[in-house]
Amino acid sequence: MSDKTAGLKDVAAAAGVSVTTVSRLLNGSLALPDETRKRIEDAIRKLNYRPNPHARRLSRGRSDAIGLVVPDIANPFFATLVAAVEEEADRSGLAVSLFATLNRSDREVAYLELIERKHVDGLIFVTNHADDGQLARLINKAEKVVVVDEDVPHAAVPKLFCDNEQGGHLAGSHLARHGHRDVLFVGSDETMISGRRRFDGLRRALGEHWRQEIVPASYRGAYTIEFGRAAGRRFIAEGMPATAIFATSDEIAIGMMEVFRAEGVSIPGDVSMVGFDDVAPFHLFATPVTAVRQPVRAIGRRALRLLLETNWQEPPAAAARELVPVEIVERESVAPPAKR
Repeated sequence: MSDKTAGLKDVAAAAGVSVTTVSRLLNGSLALPDETRKRIEDAIRKLNYRPNPHARRLSRGRSDAIGLVVPDIANPFFATLVAAVEEEADRSGLAVSLFATLNRSDREVAYLELIERKHVDGLIFVTNHADDGQLARLINKAEKVVVVDEDVPHAAVPKLFCDNEQGGHLAGSHLARHGHRDVLFVGSDETMISGRRRFDGLRRALGEHWRQEIVPASYRGAYTIEFGRAAGRRFIAEGMPATAIFATSDEIAIGMMEVFRAEGVSIPGDVSMVGFDDVAPFHLFATPVTAVRQPVRAIGRRALRLLLETNWQEPPAAAARELVPVEIVERESVAPPAKR
């Protein structure tokens, strides 16, 4: 042989078999007599043949790549989720193709079409806005999709969420035990199922503690620092109408705290606060922030396993939903209501 790289034809010629026979042996679709298999294996070793992984994947109709669709890779929550999926995929010998949608529906639609074009073997799909029905239709058509973090109603595929209602209940119980009845909920609008469940958990906890129906006041918007800043300014402009705040994402909490610091509002001296996610380094803040912690890495790892373990030959008739427990991490941002 010359210095050129040996190919499949060279192996077949040396072993005295067809190229198809060698190819099918390598991709595991053909059982051969021991003597024939040995001739091929000897030829592979002698010629130092290295299979082309891309060609082998194409021959099997697979890419050995998993797609991961997230709204924003700059967000620490999603960055942590991506890292966990990558680590789990690496343990399974899979590649991950990452797609950031900028939380835009048109980009989500384009990435869902990747499965039909066989660019990936399946998708872990994360959206951060409400669905008008289009996403559910495309997900059901694609089938090999696991929905994570925010629900897509009517999508009949496996779904994996943190227990948002439990998280709201933990926050509400913690604040109520410290004497807070007037709690401001700052989170997504009611079209976002995660926000709705966090609000329901908060309301239930306050009602249980105070033994009466309590409907917390709420500011509704996006899970962003910008919305947090706007909420902080509104809270001050309205005369600080609550003794405690449940900020339902790290970004919202950070935005509100920026405004409070600039305006001289003390946490917890003037108002108590509980956050949600706990991916941000809240323990390093001037006032360490109590927060409901999502196990983001566990969610990422489980999402990949769920995609691989689902029997896609018999897809579920209805969405199978898994809830991952959350916990509250108590720090120093909650105190009894300030006297005014």
